Amino acid sequence: MKKDLTDSELDRQNILNNPYALSEIEKAAGIHSIPFEGSTVVLKNQAAEFFEVTPRTIDNYLERHGEELERNGYEVLRGKRLKDIKLAIKESFGDEMNFVTKTTVLGIFDFRAFLNLGMLMRESERAGLLRKAILDIAIDTINQRTGGGTKYINQRDEDFIQSAFIEENYRRQFTDALRDCVDMGNFKYAIYTDKIYVSIFKEQAQEYRKVLKLEQRENLRHTFYSEVLDLIAAYECGFADALQEAAQIEGRKLDTWETDALFAKFEKQAHWKPLIEKARNKMASRDLAFRDALHLQLQDYITPLQREDFERFLGEKSKELSERLEDAKDVMKRLKERE
Repeated sequence: MKKDLTDSELDRQNILNNPYALSEIEKAAGIHSIPFEGSTVVLKNQAAEFFEVTPRTIDNYLERHGEELERNGYEVLRGKRLKDIKLAIKESFGDEMNFVTKTTVLGIFDFRAFLNLGMLMRESERAGLLRKAILDIAIDTINQRTGGGTKYINQRDEDFIQSAFIEENYRRQFTDALRDCVDMGNFKYAIYTDKIYVSIFKEQAQEYRKVLKLEQRENLRHTFYSEVLDLIAAYECGFADALQEAAQIEGRKLDTWETDALFAKFEKQAHWKPLIEKARNKMASRDLAFRDALHLQLQDYITPLQREDFERFLGEKSKELSERLEDAKDVMKRLKERE
């Protein structure tokens, strides 16, 4: 979906929190910055010159968006740090910026804050070109690090295989309980699977398939994040136990109405609430950032991804599923032996 960085703080933050995209954007931008405290920074006048606006325009954005810019690296220097940066400026530019020698405070943008400013600025044609480059590079970086697609980016998580394996075992327990305890045709498996999906992330299987553009032959559980798989496994295990207990008390299989009433009671248990909220947040936020997929029913749960999410799915610890399977052989063998 088309993104307008000037309007969406969420989209801005998702890019600014992605260290892999930032590294590539910094290479492409070619900003003449000042080395300072192990990083590089840009002064207000440099930013104004780059974006071809007046320093007053920069001040206006600092007034309107100061909290966001400060969160992403803008700061005002005083005291010893001000003296240190004056020395750094002199080493980098000589007397070219002698206007800073008498100042008692100095605002600086690190690269994240500088990009943040460019994402906000509407008056500058150059800022518009930078925004287009930022979006292109951010998409390219994710695709390059995932091998060209993000449909199964969830499988790059080191927790995915174990969560998938455990959920598969509880899935068997769940279907066995439906078979033995519920007096309905085979469609009961799809009905109560959908009830679990709706309870957790407010979408039936077919709705989820449309959001992620999955083909019918594709297994949608192969696209779930580990936290979602863990919660589905907990539902399957818990409801299977509830079905077996209720059928034992009645001394017979449950009918449709009894099973529906049992599930309604089961999903309302208070302990599910924080787990559901976490799963909804992870699914909605990651799918929007990584898969460009919007779950309309979960819009209120979307937040910017943190740096740890990018490292988890794009970083050195992330791997293709084939590599994970090879690494996990011993773990899966031990889990099977425990059954």
